[in-house]
This record gives sequence, C-alpha cells and structure tokens, in this order.
Amino acid sequence: MKPRVIIGTVAIVIFTSLLMWNFGNSIGSYVGFEDAELSGNRVHVIGKWVQDKPHGFDNERMVFTFYMQDETGEVRRVSYNRPKPNNFEDAESLVVVGTMRNGVLFSDDMLVKCPSKYNDASNLEISMN
Repeated sequence: MKPRVIIGTVAIVIFTSLLMWNFGNSIGSYVGFEDAELSGNRVHVIGKWVQDKPHGFDNERMVFTFYMQDETGEVRRVSYNRPKPNNFEDAESLVVVGTMRNGVLFSDDMLVKCPSKYNDASNLEISMN
C-alpha cells in the first residue's frame, strides 16, 4: 500500500473519531439537580421557575439568577450568564443547560417553553364550508 493512502486513511479515522467524540459531549443528558451535581458534566435540567424566590439581573456580572424546581421537586439556584429571556414570566417549563458547582446550576443556554395558543381547542372554530 502506498504511504499516501495509509496516511489519508489514518487522517480520516482520526477526524471521524474526534467528530463523534465532540458530538457526544455536546448532546448532554436530561437529569434532575441531584444527578447534575453528581455528574459534574454539562447537563440539561427540566423544571419550573419558583416565582416566590428572589430573582434578577446583575448588571455588574451580567448574570440573571433565579430559582428553579426540577421534576423531582428539588429547588436550586440557577445562574444564567445572559439577560432574562423576554417570555420568561410566561414559561410553562424551562430547560436549562449547564454544569452544577457548589449547589448552583451555572447555565449558558436556556429553552423557555411557553403555553401554545393553539392548544386550547375551545378557541378553535373549524368549519367545512
């Protein structure tokens, strides 16, 4: 076999391996706060905003902090390194992506799931004319 073919094949295998490893790390997993604390990895936590706890945006650190209750009922502080999303108060649920450190979820990404205006069947009038 020619050395160019061997080098090309090795390069393709290394590139494919790195691509798959990077993709696997970026996916994350859906867990609760307790599992997020134990894993130490980047995770997705699904929950709801706890409205009666303090929340707000710190202009000096450029961080929005709030408390969230996960699906198991555990409440933890979330430190989101971006401004508060526009529809945050209307959210049905939140998916917060980040890592847990010292009991706080440090997040760099958040998905706000709002109720859909199309879910209420009583508002729909369907006519077949």
